[in-house]
Amino acid sequence: QKYGYFHCKDCKTRWESAYVWCISGSNKVYFKQFCRKCQKGFNPYRVEAIQCQICSKTCCSCPQKKRHIDLKRPHRQELCGRCKGKRLSCDSTYSFKYIV
Repeated sequence: QKYGYFHCKDCKTRWESAYVWCISGSNKVYFKQFCRKCQKGFNPYRVEAIQCQICSKTCCSCPQKKRHIDLKRPHRQELCGRCKGKRLSCDSTYSFKYIV
């Protein structure tokens, strides 16, 4: 699970998500997320680890890296390629055990 930054090139909408699923040890994304305005699927243009690589915290204030990660944002199931058509959401505690 990683944090991703998205940009729809058609309608210029930008969004972020803490529910980006990548192949272990890489930034190769499994599931697209859909733009809320035009419903087109996109991979993130940037992906980063949820935990800081320097201090191992999710909310850090390391001077070397300015991180902008917001884990409190609601997860939009209807726009998530992993959640669509599934009973369990990405933000459900049980779904972390399974990679679809």
